[in-house]
Amino acid sequence: MNNTAQTLAQPRLLAIEGGLRTFQPVRRQNTSVAAEPFLNGTSSNYVEEMYYAWLENPRNVHKSWDIFFRNANAGAPPGAAYQSPPPLNGTSQGLASFQTLVGAQPNVEKLVEDHLAVQSLIRAYQVNHNGVFFTPSVISPCSVSVSFPLISHHNADLIFLRVCACLAGFSPHVTVFTTGFYGLAESDLDKVFRLPTTTFIGGNEGALPLREIIRRLEMAYCQHIGVEFMFINDVEQCQWIRQKFETPGVMQFSLEEKRTLLARMIRSTRFEEFLQRKWSSEKRFGLEGCESLIPALKTIIDMSSQSGVESVIMGMSHRGRLNVLANVIRKELEQIFCQFDSKLEAADEGSGDVKYHLGMYHKRMNRVSDKLITLSLVANPSHLEAVDPVVQGKTKAEQFYCGDTEGKRVMSILIHGDAAFAGQGIVYETFHLSDLPSYTTHGTIHVVVNNQIGFTTDPRMARSSPYPTDVARVVNAPIFHVNADDPEAVMYVCKVAAEWRNTFHKDVVIDLVCYRRNGHNEMDEPMFTQPLMYKQIKKQKGVLQKFAEKVIAEGVITPHEYEEEIAQYDKICEEAHTRSKDEKILHIKHWLDSPWPGFFTLEGQPKSLSCPSTGISEEELGHIGNIAASVPLEDFTIHGGLSRILKGRGNMVSQRVCDWALGEYMAFGSLLKDGIHVRLSGQDAERGTFSHRHHVLHDQNVDKRICIPMNHISPNQAPYTVCNSSLSEYGVLGFELGFAMASPNALVLWEAQFGDFHNTAQCIIDQFISSGQAKWVRQNGIVLLLPHGMEGMGPEHSSARPERFLQMCNDDPDVFPVKDFAVRQLYDCNWIVVNCSNPANYFHVLRRQILQPFRKPLIVFTPKSLLRHPEAKSSFDDMLPGTHFKRIIPDDGPAAASPEKVKRIIFCTGKIYYELTRERKNRGMDDSVAVVRIEQLSPFPFDLVKAESDRFPNADLVWCQEEHKNQGYYDYVRPRIRTTTNRTRPVWYAGRGPAAAPATGNKQTHLTELQRLLDSAFDLEAFSGKL
Repeated sequence: MNNTAQTLAQPRLLAIEGGLRTFQPVRRQNTSVAAEPFLNGTSSNYVEEMYYAWLENPRNVHKSWDIFFRNANAGAPPGAAYQSPPPLNGTSQGLASFQTLVGAQPNVEKLVEDHLAVQSLIRAYQVNHNGVFFTPSVISPCSVSVSFPLISHHNADLIFLRVCACLAGFSPHVTVFTTGFYGLAESDLDKVFRLPTTTFIGGNEGALPLREIIRRLEMAYCQHIGVEFMFINDVEQCQWIRQKFETPGVMQFSLEEKRTLLARMIRSTRFEEFLQRKWSSEKRFGLEGCESLIPALKTIIDMSSQSGVESVIMGMSHRGRLNVLANVIRKELEQIFCQFDSKLEAADEGSGDVKYHLGMYHKRMNRVSDKLITLSLVANPSHLEAVDPVVQGKTKAEQFYCGDTEGKRVMSILIHGDAAFAGQGIVYETFHLSDLPSYTTHGTIHVVVNNQIGFTTDPRMARSSPYPTDVARVVNAPIFHVNADDPEAVMYVCKVAAEWRNTFHKDVVIDLVCYRRNGHNEMDEPMFTQPLMYKQIKKQKGVLQKFAEKVIAEGVITPHEYEEEIAQYDKICEEAHTRSKDEKILHIKHWLDSPWPGFFTLEGQPKSLSCPSTGISEEELGHIGNIAASVPLEDFTIHGGLSRILKGRGNMVSQRVCDWALGEYMAFGSLLKDGIHVRLSGQDAERGTFSHRHHVLHDQNVDKRICIPMNHISPNQAPYTVCNSSLSEYGVLGFELGFAMASPNALVLWEAQFGDFHNTAQCIIDQFISSGQAKWVRQNGIVLLLPHGMEGMGPEHSSARPERFLQMCNDDPDVFPVKDFAVRQLYDCNWIVVNCSNPANYFHVLRRQILQPFRKPLIVFTPKSLLRHPEAKSSFDDMLPGTHFKRIIPDDGPAAASPEKVKRIIFCTGKIYYELTRERKNRGMDDSVAVVRIEQLSPFPFDLVKAESDRFPNADLVWCQEEHKNQGYYDYVRPRIRTTTNRTRPVWYAGRGPAAAPATGNKQTHLTELQRLLDSAFDLEAFSGKL
């Protein structure tokens, strides 16, 4: 048989409009050439060209060729396929016989359907990624029967693949039944099908038999790697992933790579074994069962460093943290081992934290890339996933400060647990920051340590989704599931993930499917709740042992070399353990995750304990004020209502006064002019919840055209970032905290839409902001702006819960400080809590955040009605050089002129001051009642309160607040005011009574309550006769 006849005897495929055609393999090797006399060597190329033209469109060839190919395709016997061409009148016998022949054969459309079925088959593998992904046999002791992707195995008529696979090493076998959804029979397994452009399983081949197609799909998707990506709505990204996982032979490693991988597995495994030998009764939350996490992280870092990444910021919970510190960050082993010494004394002030919560910062040479790389592991609490947004914020800040606008130099890695990844809402909030302009870090690599159990809870009780990683699908992040007992597969997946991030700058998730060899901690007994699972785990051979056997069998390393490698690392650990015994003092500052070079002395102390004046020059006030009242861009049309607001600002500047919004503008603008970056974020922060700020102007005629006047103050100013956040408190506040962590030379503010809503971010406030310095010796200057005030707006729009912030203050109510109140108190406190009553004081407290020689969180209860209150304005005189923040504002009215006549001092804070002074004036009691504003609640201004109390010796002391008695400030200020008087004078209460809710929802009730508390405050006989 000649070549052409042989060619026609095989299936030939070509993509055409409407599907694929297959030429049926009906010929045999013994077909006589004489039966088809024109099929000779000289015409074979011509015949082949005609055949391809016919495949594309039968009308492309003469009718006689169309008849021939149709007959041959329909299974005509040798010699019968060729028919004489019909005569010009179209009524020949040849045409009639052709029609008879074709009419008796199967419809050619069946061939198209078969090709479509094969395409559906390929797509099913791609869509269902790991429908047959192997899980460790320790979790499923018996073989697993899994239905074919997208096909229910409950219906016997449907094609499915029966996969019997365990980690022990059974190979999958395929049974394709003859009937079913796809319409493919077992006899079709040896048919050759043209491969679509949406798969790479062919390599350099364009067509494969169905049996080989299935085998290659099995190799790509049904081994130790499963890929979720078909939900991604980007063709280029999907094709990129297909090529990485479908191309035959793509997962190849050099001998050097395998030796490096083995060395890393040895370090990861032997480190845990060393800790278990030395401290068997200590909690350490070891990595046993997922030792491949260490080479996984190191592979990601290696690949990223080669791509130009200079800094990697990581966040993780407790599981495996010590191993990561030792073998990824490369913390000195003796510093880790000495943490297990119960006799170690703490050298730093504060509470400190357990060893598996501490962070670390280290700059070292990466041996693979031969480049310097900085690694930072952020300290975190036990609150799982709480550190996620903090890491993202710190990453964003480092990118910002080094001008890395595409995320090519700084990146983040987040390590999660499977139960927390699925169960904690902060994961979802953090994912939704990933592609927002002011929050994106241009791709995070997420690694899930999926040990398939959460403490004692099975996955079936812990989540409703099939996989713990399903939350990542919302941002089109590809998800790579990989068997953690196959280090080579883990290494390959990590390479692909790092390359994905470097190529597309989008998030990616690696799901390390593993197990937990011990209980939740080393002292826990898992057999109570998972007896069968842990019986299997006890039988499970360790991943190092399995991998070592594999590479030794491959000749990568000899048994002797393997034993030497183990002995060498064991020796390193023993020597470090010996050195650790010499450590007598625990220095938490050695575990800093965010050092600020040059900000403190070498001993970590402030360079001074004084704060300069926070005022600025008249000229600067006028310049910034004029910018605030202008539109710096030409041909920019603003809203008519905004024109009136800007005109009002201009009038205030000419009158040398400012309201709340202008006072804030002065603070921000002056810091920007001095090179201090200011970042303000929060829900609706650009305009302001109460339409007072308007830092971003919108062109009324051009979509998306904006103007930020604050960025037009000075040619050499620092940039101003103001951004509306997603509707998240927990995630966004954590992000801003991380941003503020990166540098002390920036004012970072988060504003709640209403102060009431901060409690959904309570975890960040409690675990990071209030106690962060005490636990981790880590200062932070973040500012929280919390709109607060009883305005009759109901229980959810009235209170920022000041009582909670004050309860967490660390100053002692019974101890009167003895020195340097203004600055020393600030340095000793854990955070600063203020409720400013005028714009000037707000201006000063913001500037003080930067000018003081250390950093503390600042909590500001900001006003609502005062934003437009005619009396809540400040003169420029209160903001000039030499002026400072006023911790209290004394009464400077008639009462101050005759202090001996004053019968009552009313101490208060915030908005209630204006209602008190109005009521006092209406009652004609200006000379008998003094109203003193305590602007800084914590640290408490003991010295100034004492001075005011002593100034009015004949007055009784009253604390007045608009909040309910069991809320607000009363329980905090009362014992402290008592301390200022040596407990010789009682402190009475004027305000609302105790209540469960922060405020009433009825406007009339609100006004009645307000009048009642004012009556109580000014009734000079109200407390007579009481003790």
